[in-house]
Amino acid sequence: MARPRPLLHMMGVRKGEPLVDRLISSSTPNGQPGRVLDAAIVALRRGEPVLLTERNHAMLALAAEFVSPDNLTLLRGVADRPLHIVLTRRRVIALGFARRDADPGALSGAVSLALSSKITAAVIRNLADPAASLGVQPPGLGPEPAVAEGLELAAVLLAKLAALLPAAVVLPLAPAEAALARRRTDFAVVDSELVLTRRAAMAGLSRVAEARVPLADAEDAKLIAFRPGDGGSEHLAILIGAPDPDAPVLVRLHSACFTGDVLASLRCDCGDQLRGAIAALAAAGGGVLLYLAQEGRGIGLVNKLRAYQLQDAGFDTVDANEQLGFNADERVYLPAAEMLRQLGFPTVRLLTNNPEKVAALERYGIRVAERVPHVVPANGHNERYLRTKATRSGHLL
Repeated sequence: MARPRPLLHMMGVRKGEPLVDRLISSSTPNGQPGRVLDAAIVALRRGEPVLLTERNHAMLALAAEFVSPDNLTLLRGVADRPLHIVLTRRRVIALGFARRDADPGALSGAVSLALSSKITAAVIRNLADPAASLGVQPPGLGPEPAVAEGLELAAVLLAKLAALLPAAVVLPLAPAEAALARRRTDFAVVDSELVLTRRAAMAGLSRVAEARVPLADAEDAKLIAFRPGDGGSEHLAILIGAPDPDAPVLVRLHSACFTGDVLASLRCDCGDQLRGAIAALAAAGGGVLLYLAQEGRGIGLVNKLRAYQLQDAGFDTVDANEQLGFNADERVYLPAAEMLRQLGFPTVRLLTNNPEKVAALERYGIRVAERVPHVVPANGHNERYLRTKATRSGHLL
């Protein structure tokens, strides 16, 4: 096996290659394959190495945010060659290691940086986490670009599935080393194909429970829980009244927001939108609110708090997510379309200011007969947030 160049060796990105938005069918791996993937996710969240395999290739991967001197020593003890850190293209651009291309497709994909044995765990964590590295000058890196794909790409995707920062430290293995690693009991093993073709939010959904739950603004309400086939977080439908399935039903897609929905945070408009939508559905005589498990535009609560820290440092919502290495919006709406199909509502009037929600439902087979505006007033704390929604995310405010 050829030895990578020392220090940081940058690999480029194939334009237009999607990093996470891959459609999968309702026959998404569950059962034993699903349990294998879940075990890998748990191991990654514990800061333990995961053995990713692909045909005759193998690679150890470690979540970059959990890098420590001990687990670096563990990886380096498996094979005597430089480790790599794999980052999303957006994170590399945010670090200043590459220029932003005018082509949006150039932001897709990931890059791989070869690490010197002298680089410390703290520096590696700084490369992955902008909240930890604000004001810290990143180290330099080599100039030669190449594509990060296969097992390296799977390592970043696995970190995303684990709701961690999209960055991983990896060690490519020779066949003999991979065979030895497979025999170890301290490495979770997962085939990269399971990672590359699976998103928990897009797995086949089953209707698992429902109950009448009177709400302050809609006493005639029922909650219906839908569970992904892989055991991921449940999505909820709030059915208000008895909408006529033969007519366009008023529908709101609402992504979970712990800070806004539960704590009534003033940083966003989510809580006001949630309560306002329930009241609007009740006033219209009935409808459906789909409460989707996609906290922080799909990046998770912990990463949303990191984004808030970056916003306090001067970044807007879009730039903060990209500094973290995520897309500006990581949400997917295939689960919403499937929920509406199972509820028997193929045509909707969508309560939204976001044209992407309209396009997504149409893309997944739900007809949107009308977009109904859903604007709530600013509160003095979220004016910049709402302005960014309008100017950079295309919301019709």
